[in-house]
Amino acid sequence: MNAASTTTSTTTPVDATSSGTHPADSHDLIRVHGARENNLKDVDLQIPKRRLTVFTGVSGSGKSSLVFATIAAESQRMINETYSAFVQGMMPSLSRPDVDLLEGLTTAIVVDQERLGANPRSTLGTVTDTNALLRLLFSRLGTPSAGPAVAYSFNIPARKASGVMTSATGEKQIVREAVYHGGMCPRCEGRGTVSDIDLSELVDEDKSLNEGAITVPGYKAGGWSVRFFTESGYLDGDKKVRDYTETERHDFLYRDATKRKIGGANLTYEGLVPQVRRSMLAKDRDALQPHLRAFVDRAVTFITCPDCGGTRLAQAALASKIRGINIADACAMQIGDLADWVRELDEPSVAPLLGNLQNLLDKFTEIGLGYLSLDRPSGTLSGGEAQRTKLISHLGSALTDITYVFDEPTIGLHPHDIQRMNDLLLQLRDKGNTVLVVEHKPETIAIADHVVDLGPGAGSAGGTICFEGTVDELRASDTLTGRHLEDRATLKESPRTATGALEIRGASSHNLQGVDVDVPLGVLCVVTGVAGSGKSSLIHGSLAGRDGVVVVDQSAIKGSRRSNPATYTGLLEPVRKAFAKANGVKPALFSANSEGACPTCNGAGVVYTQLGFMDTVATTCEECEGKRFQAAFLEYRLGGKDIAEVLAMSVAEAEEFFSAGEARTPAAHKILARLADVGLGYLKIGQPLTTLSGGERQRLKLATYLAEDGGVYVLDEPTAGLHLADVANLLALLDRLVESGKSVVVIEHHQAVMAHADWIIDLGPGAGHDGGRVVFEGTPADLVAKAVAGDATLTGEHLARYVGNP
Repeated sequence: MNAASTTTSTTTPVDATSSGTHPADSHDLIRVHGARENNLKDVDLQIPKRRLTVFTGVSGSGKSSLVFATIAAESQRMINETYSAFVQGMMPSLSRPDVDLLEGLTTAIVVDQERLGANPRSTLGTVTDTNALLRLLFSRLGTPSAGPAVAYSFNIPARKASGVMTSATGEKQIVREAVYHGGMCPRCEGRGTVSDIDLSELVDEDKSLNEGAITVPGYKAGGWSVRFFTESGYLDGDKKVRDYTETERHDFLYRDATKRKIGGANLTYEGLVPQVRRSMLAKDRDALQPHLRAFVDRAVTFITCPDCGGTRLAQAALASKIRGINIADACAMQIGDLADWVRELDEPSVAPLLGNLQNLLDKFTEIGLGYLSLDRPSGTLSGGEAQRTKLISHLGSALTDITYVFDEPTIGLHPHDIQRMNDLLLQLRDKGNTVLVVEHKPETIAIADHVVDLGPGAGSAGGTICFEGTVDELRASDTLTGRHLEDRATLKESPRTATGALEIRGASSHNLQGVDVDVPLGVLCVVTGVAGSGKSSLIHGSLAGRDGVVVVDQSAIKGSRRSNPATYTGLLEPVRKAFAKANGVKPALFSANSEGACPTCNGAGVVYTQLGFMDTVATTCEECEGKRFQAAFLEYRLGGKDIAEVLAMSVAEAEEFFSAGEARTPAAHKILARLADVGLGYLKIGQPLTTLSGGERQRLKLATYLAEDGGVYVLDEPTAGLHLADVANLLALLDRLVESGKSVVVIEHHQAVMAHADWIIDLGPGAGHDGGRVVFEGTPADLVAKAVAGDATLTGEHLARYVGNP
């Protein structure tokens, strides 16, 4: 007995420390030691768990490298390692971040700004699984019933089959007219639109195939795509298209897939029109490259499907209704209205289903997306809307002690909506989760429990921790963020006078309610309003496409690890030509993707070793030492530098290099000057695009569009990803554009941009069907004056507060 007592007494301390706390409770920090990912310089950091930590710093200072590429990436990689080797083999391979030590990590959920897939069959309802619940509801309550839930799906066709069916056990059964339910409209195949092709945009009938009769992008005379026709045996490549017989014309344009021997190989031949439909029209228009998108816009007319009226659904699904509403009507409702309709349904037989659907629809309203409809194509959602859509599945989740990682969650939000997002971040924290937020907006920085400021500059001038502490301590600090945290713009004293106007009459796309407005020319015009008020519908729907209008939207720029600012902007072309001219050789020798590439790493600079289900190992190429070029071609120099040394320069260094002396190249200098103008002077011109932050990518795209010859520039939220200190640089750039004779129209929520505008067009008063009207036109000073007089719009109220008028 005494022995037992002794044993018990010695094990008691395991349950509690001398201070009365459990040892497990001591793990309340995420520890980072020696982080070197991208531009980070041996960063050491301790982040408190179950708190809201905001990471600040100029664009390119290393915030995303620390939060996403180090902490979140390692958490996800370690979780993947818990799966079997078989499962890991089918998952994307994640390499270990360049960091010495990471401790205290918890499961990380990344809620980023990546756009949702642009699949033409994907809608807001399908990506959030709301449509699945609606389909189940209609299969239970709809009258007359169209069948099971799949009979209400526009992605599944109805099919009939007859023949012998063999089961998994080998048992055979003869079936006749077996029906497989589906709700897809057979005419438009569930797309809601049908297309009509203008053949004159595909073919120049006055030419032969060998003379370039096919005018579709990618079909070059003498190239394989045209030889495919001329060597098929159906057509004479030297015969004018207008002289084709009826049979030849059908074979050229419309022949269905047919096996043929072409160029000595057995291939499938098909006519030009089916090829264009399959390669271009089967894809979402917004996912196409710009030159293909322009061709499709020119050659193809899309009209609403006459059979389904654009609902995508078969007639049986449309005929099935609940209280006079079919599933297409439900998906077309504003989500807030749909939630009210579902709330009114009182059917005990499907009570759990109604409860789940109601809860999901209420979440949309909670995060400020109640103005959307479920039939909204997912590819048309903005980055901010896509990010909030991803957040829906996490609201109300029973999981705790999760690390949520957000990338500028306030993007696309009016100041009126930012408070709602702040409340959601605090809700996640108060449930016992760690919330890490990369953010620039002072309204969100203000709610942080802990702030980490990176810098002091961008690129090679950043990558260090400048400050850690509370928001009040940040305000008192002498960091760049601390100095600008309380910045407030002043109203422009002397707004410019418009030199003309672009008329918009009767705009009614999406939620616009017959809007008539004049967009002034020769000035800086800001279009604002709460999210969902109709800003993008008005400007993109009515101005984009007009002659002389250049649109810089929020669509992501695409690029692999071989792409860099030099290739994306076209800078590399004049640089290669300058090297070739100076050395009397071919320009291709100065391309790491062509003849100049190191043969060992194929111009990648690194060699990848696959280790089966383990991490792929990337090692610097020993042959070229990471320079990507063959050593022999690095002997060629321009202004004393080889091509690898030039690509390692920053934009500012390269701008000076190509401005004078032997290396003087006006075409290259012009591109570099534009990059410097948008605040990317620190960026290395050969840095892979995959390492650029969101803000850097957007400004890189802006610099490229500035080269286009347009009189009107339309910018969609250019402050996205910009630090408080960089907004002033952006405003200076916009002023230079206007002063050079351009007209600038900016869709923006940032109060500093509103205050700097010459003219404001404010839409609202709310979102969805509560918006779509112009509630104010005039100068910023007039907008503030109305607010002070008690006649405020939501924008006026927040702008007045921002410039110091309560």
